[in-house]
Amino acid sequence: MDTVVLEGATHKKAGPGSVPGVPAPPVKRPKAKKAKKAVVFFEVEILDAKTKDKLCFLDKVRPLHKYYPQWYAARQSIRLDPKGKSLKDEDVLQHLPVGTTATFYFRDLGAQISWVTVFLTEYGGPLLLYLMFYFRVPFIYAPKYDFTTSKHWVVHLACMCHSFHYLKRLLETLFVHRFSHGTMPLRNIFKNCTYYWGFAAWMAYYINHPLYTPPIHYYINHPLYTPPTIYGEQQVRIALVIFLFCQVGNFSIHIALRNLRPPGSKTRKIPYPTKNPFTWIFLLVSCPNYTYELGSWFGFTLMTQCLPVAFFTAVGFIQMTVWAKGKHRSYLKEFRDYPPLRSPILPFVL
Repeated sequence: MDTVVLEGATHKKAGPGSVPGVPAPPVKRPKAKKAKKAVVFFEVEILDAKTKDKLCFLDKVRPLHKYYPQWYAARQSIRLDPKGKSLKDEDVLQHLPVGTTATFYFRDLGAQISWVTVFLTEYGGPLLLYLMFYFRVPFIYAPKYDFTTSKHWVVHLACMCHSFHYLKRLLETLFVHRFSHGTMPLRNIFKNCTYYWGFAAWMAYYINHPLYTPPIHYYINHPLYTPPTIYGEQQVRIALVIFLFCQVGNFSIHIALRNLRPPGSKTRKIPYPTKNPFTWIFLLVSCPNYTYELGSWFGFTLMTQCLPVAFFTAVGFIQMTVWAKGKHRSYLKEFRDYPPLRSPILPFVL
């Protein structure tokens, strides 16, 4: 029978055996097939960023390491311009400003090593080196001082603080940190270890030396001071409070940053203060983990009153300032609504 469509309902025309006024059951129509998206094929040309020599031409895009096994994915830097920035792992070819025939430039980043291995090596060395000087193993000081201990309680306190700091860093590497990049160039580990291991040995040599003297005890004989005040022990106690406060603060910031990034992702978000009071410094500083790190080493310098420690703190401050400024600029560039009152590392100063 013929059908008539009236406002979306289907009725049969009156005919033999039909009942006038009673709608017929709806007629099922086949679903329209979705149009297939056009498939775009890309042709990719890979050139050496330095020599401009053609490395390969990919008419059916396959990973570069299929052609050059020695250049595994982690050591590749692919860029649109020889002197430009490397493309990110999450960049999609069809979203890049290229046509169907794209030219990329390749640069070998060199042998790579995982960040976890780097941090474990960097932080494990200072921990062990410092303990060797603390226990005065042979061939460090005169033979008569082998395996002797210092008579100054601040020396033992300094050892506990130093060991606690690097044990904390090792545990954070294993259980807290989430890295946006999986690897770094292998050559950098030698530079980093020279820095951390060298300073640790230099500091430990003087702090644990048999001739080391702790912060001087100043006795002030003045009518306003009765009895005389001993400033040496007070200095150490104040330094210990600063050190522990900043260690807890640094750990709190690392936990807050970890919670911003889901496991396995490279998502970047603006860090904000949480219910933890140690994170409230985010209101004024972009990288408070560096702020607390600087405070810890300032406390350690005040505690030991040792010139190598002060020098290490100063060098660390310069390096962390460079990192903090870089991250601060990155935040400002990536997030338009980034809080304008924040400074990179020191509130209202730097």
